[in-house]
Amino acid sequence: MEMEEILKNLKKDLETVLTLQQLSEVKAHYLGKKGLITSLYSKMRELDDESKKSFGGLINKVKMEASDLIDNKKELIETKILNEKLKNESIDITLPATEIKFGAPSILEKMIEDVEELLISMGFDVIDGPEVEEDKYNFEMLNLPKGHPARDAQDTFYIEGEELLLRSQTSPVQVRCMLLGKGKKPIRMICPGKTYRRDDDDATHSHQFMQIEGLLVDKNVSLSDLKGTFDVIAKHLFGEDCETRFRPSYYPFTEPSVEMDISCHHCKGKGCNICKNTGYITVAGGGMVHPKVLENCGYDPKKWSGFAFGFGAERLAMIKYGINDLRVFYTNDLRESKVFDRKEAN
Repeated sequence: MEMEEILKNLKKDLETVLTLQQLSEVKAHYLGKKGLITSLYSKMRELDDESKKSFGGLINKVKMEASDLIDNKKELIETKILNEKLKNESIDITLPATEIKFGAPSILEKMIEDVEELLISMGFDVIDGPEVEEDKYNFEMLNLPKGHPARDAQDTFYIEGEELLLRSQTSPVQVRCMLLGKGKKPIRMICPGKTYRRDDDDATHSHQFMQIEGLLVDKNVSLSDLKGTFDVIAKHLFGEDCETRFRPSYYPFTEPSVEMDISCHHCKGKGCNICKNTGYITVAGGGMVHPKVLENCGYDPKKWSGFAFGFGAERLAMIKYGINDLRVFYTNDLRESKVFDRKEAN
C-alpha cells in the first residue's frame, strides 16, 4: 500500500512540474539517496530472507516505474523548450542572401587550355620544362651558336656568366624532347610556358610573356602539314570563316621559315587600322625543323623531318578579345577578367 501511495503522489507532483529544475527536485525527493523510494530499502532489515527477496523485487519495480515517469516528463519538457526556441529563433529565409563575389579565370590560362585541349585531341602531348635553362639548350642546339646576331635580338637574362639563363623561348623544351626520343621515336608535342627577354614594359611589350610552341617530328612531314595544323588552330580560336596564309621569313632553327597570318576578324579581311589595312594579322612563326637542329638532337635529317611553330598567348588573347594593352594580363584586376568572361559566354 505504501508503494502505491508513493507512485500516486509522484504522478500528482509531476503534473505541476514545468521546468527541468523542478523535475530535478522531484526526482531527488523520490529517487535520491534519501528519497522516499530509496528509503524503502532500509525496511528490509526487519524481514526474513524469504520476505526480503519478495519485498526487494517490489521496490525495484516501483523504482523502475518512477524512473520511467520522470524520464517521460523530462522528454515532454525538453520538447516544449525546443519548440519555443525554434519559434523564437527562426530564420526568415525570404531575406536576400549575402552576395559572394567570385573571381574569374585568368585570360591567358583560358587561352592556353583551349589550345592544349585542341592539340591533345589531335594527338599532341603537353610537355613542360625548366624556366631556368642552359645556354646549349636555349641557343646552341637550336642552331644559334655563340656570336650569332639573333642572340642579341632576344636580349636574354643571364644568371651565371653566359651558361645559365632565363629561357627566352620554350624551344629548349623541344630540344630536350627530341633528345629523349634518341633519334628513333616520332614526336608530337606542345610546350606552353613563360619566357623572359629584356624589354621595357608598355602596352605591347613585356619582359615576360607566355609562348605556346609545337613540334612534330616524323618521316615524310611537309610544310603542308604545318599549314593544315595552323589552319585548324586558327579556325578553332577565331571561327570557321578565319582565313590563313604563310609568308616567307627567317628563323635560325627552321628552314624554310614562315610567318603565319590570319584574316583580320575585326574587318573580315577588308582592311582597317587594326590590321594596318592589309586584311591580315601575324599571329605566329614557324617552319620546317632545320636539318642542323635535327642532327644536333640525334635525328638523321635524311630520314626524319618535322615542323615547329610558336604563338604568343598574349597576342592571341589580345586579338580574340580586343585587348589593346598587354599589361591587362598581369594587373590582376578582376573587373577586367569578368569583362572577357562575359565575351566568352556570348
